[in-house]
Amino acid sequence: MNKLVKKITAVALSAVMVGGVLAGCSAAKDDAEKTYKVGVCQIVQHPALDEATRGFKEALEKEFGDKVTIDIQNAANDPATCATICNGFVSSGVDLIMANATPSLQAAMTATTTIPIVGTSVTDYATALDIKDWTGKTGMNITGTADLAPLAEQAKMVKDLCPDAKTVGILYCTGEANSVYQAKVVSEELGKLGITAKQYTVADTNEVAAVTQTACDETDAIYIPTDNTMASSTGTIEPIVAKAGKVVVAGEEGIAKGCGVATLSISYYSIGYKAGEMAVEILKNGANPGEMEIAYDTAPVNKYVADRASTLGITIPDTYEAIDMTQE
Repeated sequence: MNKLVKKITAVALSAVMVGGVLAGCSAAKDDAEKTYKVGVCQIVQHPALDEATRGFKEALEKEFGDKVTIDIQNAANDPATCATICNGFVSSGVDLIMANATPSLQAAMTATTTIPIVGTSVTDYATALDIKDWTGKTGMNITGTADLAPLAEQAKMVKDLCPDAKTVGILYCTGEANSVYQAKVVSEELGKLGITAKQYTVADTNEVAAVTQTACDETDAIYIPTDNTMASSTGTIEPIVAKAGKVVVAGEEGIAKGCGVATLSISYYSIGYKAGEMAVEILKNGANPGEMEIAYDTAPVNKYVADRASTLGITIPDTYEAIDMTQE
């Protein structure tokens, strides 16, 4: 009788072990076959945001290969279109939304409180999401990367390159919350340096030419923050500031390349790639977006446009890196 019990027990244990192995194989197979749908809402097409989207896409594809489908949609600088895009992503059941720039992030936040959202190219998440007691985490279904460069150092760059400037015009779009934030901070920082800041604002691209001309007429130099409307309008701004002989210090490299002389710029590819890595943590490892710290590029670089600096007679410090104007 004891031998029979032992035999039955051994058979039962073997069955359990085989079942466990089969279950493990099944789970591994499920993980291997799992696919993901990710929606990307980009507010407007311009080099900085394009680079962020490229970095994000490459990070996801490096991890998931052909197991991830990425639907990239451009809102043509229209917040209402951002809302339509994000609502469409929710209806189609995407696993995650990447929101490129503040209007996209705000639209995604309105569209869903359950689908994970990863932002990028957002200057200040507390401002964008109207969070009063900022801790570095959103506490929501949102995380991401910021494009905030050291604003005090950018203000000092204006002083260094234009030591005789008494007034600086800050050119931005009032519809972009993070541009309003940057204009306020840079105005204060310029004031500390003894420079009067005057703000020149537009509601949309239709006003850029006239407002830029007014700023050139009334100030000694121009500062443009990381503003999407201005970034998409550098072709309009450049001939006006060039004719007026004005130095433009920009918040990021794309604007500097389009119409500026210098910038202290982050890498938009890097913050996009980091956002992609954060998305992987969420999709693959179940990370909670609300508990993930907002990430920053900690190594911004002083850059300049050699031809414009030479034309304007600006002496550029040796520590600056020349922007390659041949790259698209």
